Amino acid sequence: MKTILIANPKGGSGKTTLATNIAGYLAAAGQTVRLLDMDRQQSASGWLALRSEALPPITLFSDKVVTNAAHEGWLVIDSPAGLHGKNLERALKLVDRVVVPIAPSLFDMNASKDFLDVLQTEKAIRKGKIFVGVVGMRMAPRTLAAAALEQFLQELDMPILAYLREAQLYVNAAFEGKSLFDLPPYLAERELEQWQYLLSWLDAKA
Repeated sequence: MKTILIANPKGGSGKTTLATNIAGYLAAAGQTVRLLDMDRQQSASGWLALRSEALPPITLFSDKVVTNAAHEGWLVIDSPAGLHGKNLERALKLVDRVVVPIAPSLFDMNASKDFLDVLQTEKAIRKGKIFVGVVGMRMAPRTLAAAALEQFLQELDMPILAYLREAQLYVNAAFEGKSLFDLPPYLAERELEQWQYLLSWLDAKA
């Protein structure tokens, strides 16, 4: 099973939006997908409860049901705010890649830089066994926020996978348990373009 951890210790960074839409993409591509909701607010679980059975299936992960099929496909982990220390170390032992969403504020960037510095010290990441990428959330390229993000990542060997602009489409889709990838392409064309490098990165690392 290939496992993706969506992580940033700062609350409000966009972890659940990113986790649910990555899960939606993988499901739409015909993959077996499980979603592990570690956040106390259980927002991803609530989103999944709204999801129609007519949509590509995504299963809520449960370690109480372990079968051979449970080791196939993808597991997407929506991690809690404040993930650090031993809990972070345990999570990293389970994953193949980490996606770090960063919101466009000085405070979010500073908190995220500390987290990325910690990730850089992890042996599995330094040895290339775990891949790490960054996503600018509610952020457009060629803006002051994007320039600041690029500047503070220059010293770290981590790619910026996408800039995802703030769009009501994410909110509206979530109310129906949908991701961008469950919508008619003509409705989400502009947003889907912003996902292309991130999706290529996921597929390449697969």
